[in-house]
Amino acid sequence: MDKGELGAFLRTRRERLRPEDVGLPSGARRRTPGLRREEIAVLAHISTEYYVRLEQGRAPRPSAEVLAGIAGALRLTDAESDHLHLLAGTAPTPSGSHRRDVRPSILGLLERLPQTAGIVLSAAFEVLAWNDLAAALMEDFALVDPHDRNLARKAFLSDEQPPVPIYGISDDVEFRQGVVTRLRSTQARYPSDRLVADLVQELRGESAEFARLWERHDVQVPPPLRKTFRGTPVGDITVDCDSLALTERDQHLVLYTAPSGSRDAENLALLGVIGAQPLSTRPGV
Repeated sequence: MDKGELGAFLRTRRERLRPEDVGLPSGARRRTPGLRREEIAVLAHISTEYYVRLEQGRAPRPSAEVLAGIAGALRLTDAESDHLHLLAGTAPTPSGSHRRDVRPSILGLLERLPQTAGIVLSAAFEVLAWNDLAAALMEDFALVDPHDRNLARKAFLSDEQPPVPIYGISDDVEFRQGVVTRLRSTQARYPSDRLVADLVQELRGESAEFARLWERHDVQVPPPLRKTFRGTPVGDITVDCDSLALTERDQHLVLYTAPSGSRDAENLALLGVIGAQPLSTRPGV
């Protein structure tokens, strides 16, 4: 049970709610944002004193039933509810480190996918595998030190000021938010993984934006559906983005495709013929 993280998470979820969100009258103007602790306690059917101690990190581990009541009172999403149980230690937690070895069948699938750029991401945003078209669309990861293949570092620790969107992507703001939320969930799943802990500490210490987003305690990841890669050797390419969970290794297979017969599909195919470009010619790399 991570009492400090649990308390901070509960507080941020409570402060985002308005009385009318839970069927309470708004009443007089409030001095602080969100619902009062006693209001959450009533809605969760627990004592105010116990809920206050939970937010302060002084309470013993709550039961699954109590957590379910709190999740309902705070109007948590499924992802947020799962995160709450992880922080409280009432959900199964993987031991050791996150997996970084890719299943051979997935490696073979990457190479066989027609007109599709694909990468495999670890739970800590490391690019573990890629195909030739992904190298052409993003960068040739084979020429990059494994330490620098981490997309979280690329997103937040750019030498450019102001930071340039990695690979010129159009949804850079949303991507950064997704990085933070998924890393928070990863840290909760792998509390003893030094690689994850060191990565989060590095990002919090060197990126004011990451630190600001981290303090929001968000864990809901917006699904990436479409994005545009700007500044490729054949011009801008807009693609559909599908992220498929490889649950047994806690990895994601990310696929970039374009509708058959579209100009984007033609440009993607042309890019595959041209191949990967030197890093110095690509934006945000």
